[in-house]
Amino acid sequence: MDKRNMKTHIFRSARFLLLLFLILIVYITYLQAITGEQLAANPLNHRGTEGQTQVLRGNILDANNRKIAFSQKSGDAIERIYPYGAVLAPVSGYIGKTIGNAGLEGSANADLSGQNNFWHKFGPISQLFAADSGNQVKLTVDAEVQKAAYKALGNRRGAVVVLDASTGAVLAMVSRPAFDPNTVERDWESLRQQEGSPLLNRGAQGLYPPGSTFKVLIADAALKEKVVTQTETFSCPGYLKVGNYTMYESHNEVHGQVDLKEALTVSCNTTFGTLALRLGADKLQSSFERFGFTKELNNDMEEAPLHLPAFKQLNDGEISQIGIGQGSLLVTPLRMAMLAAAFANHGVIMKPYLIQEVLSPGGFTIKKATPTKWLEATTPEQAGLILSYMRNVVKDGTGRSAAVSGIEVAGKTGTAENSGGEDHAWFIGSAPLPKHNIAFAVIVENSGGGGVEAAPIARQIIMNILDTEGVAP
Repeated sequence: MDKRNMKTHIFRSARFLLLLFLILIVYITYLQAITGEQLAANPLNHRGTEGQTQVLRGNILDANNRKIAFSQKSGDAIERIYPYGAVLAPVSGYIGKTIGNAGLEGSANADLSGQNNFWHKFGPISQLFAADSGNQVKLTVDAEVQKAAYKALGNRRGAVVVLDASTGAVLAMVSRPAFDPNTVERDWESLRQQEGSPLLNRGAQGLYPPGSTFKVLIADAALKEKVVTQTETFSCPGYLKVGNYTMYESHNEVHGQVDLKEALTVSCNTTFGTLALRLGADKLQSSFERFGFTKELNNDMEEAPLHLPAFKQLNDGEISQIGIGQGSLLVTPLRMAMLAAAFANHGVIMKPYLIQEVLSPGGFTIKKATPTKWLEATTPEQAGLILSYMRNVVKDGTGRSAAVSGIEVAGKTGTAENSGGEDHAWFIGSAPLPKHNIAFAVIVENSGGGGVEAAPIARQIIMNILDTEGVAP
């Protein structure tokens, strides 16, 4: 073979090898840049899980930098510790080798494990950039407010959600019965089988009929759609007959002549059943949409999907039931706290959030949340009017046991019929406090009347917040 042919063969071989090398580069680039996130998150990929065992998981802090969860080394093992135990379990969630993770331990896993940077999907290369510790996650939750709500709920089954109506920050999210995240892996089988479902975060995942607390939305809808005026009066004989269906007042009360304000104050079923019929399915659906009940939150909380009526298929009896928060309507306590927040915040619903900041192990801010307007549910004028009605509920109506001297507590009681047992007790409302304009929802399962069971819990929480802030009521 002459020199010319040899050079030609070498050139062709080199060109072929170069082409193979370019193909390899393109394929690797595709794997890392296009499908890298998907492959890194694949449950069959154990590289991330193994990597986490080598990293000291970051702290979860409350709004005042109290440790809600932290990790420490015990020999070669890393132990995850939850100082508040069951009190903050619905917020912190849990993590375990055999049970996975939930709550903030799940939704903020990338930050807490230190795998939230660009390099984590590059396999062994990522070890060159890996930190020894994960990032710290600082929450909006105040551990003292959480403790107060947990104590106020006592050993009863239910939930409490407290928001800052002006920002959407979650100040407390309590669920009982709860579990101890320090021992959840050991107790897993017994917890799964317990009748009270302690692993369920009732604040965001519990679904309940809202009962009479929903009347505040119906009042707003009726005024907006001009099917009622503030001065119109309704005659309440103690029941409302709709075709073959009859709706009765609680305890067979007869309210006589009431206007809208008085109807909300005494929680008159006849009035609100009538208003729902006047609104009809289309206007009711529009009102649900205005207040966000048809919209997902898509935030750092795992909320259960709401169960809403099939509006087009409702008959008159079912429409009247929607007017008093019954029928085919199931909502979370979180959404009911947001409903109360709409009236406390001039008609605007702020997007609720739990994570305030993500901090590096050295304390530098990596991410910071910004309060975000979610929906403009109603006008400031109408929000103020409904809020004044809710204040009258606490002053002169069914919510008197929530009253706090010197504080304009607004609220609405609810006694929700439950097909699975005794009635649920509700209380939603708001209170302008020195440091936070709070909105809240309280539910006590299978306990009876909202004014008797749920409203005193709200009062206790308000009193505790005032005490914590050094304000005498």
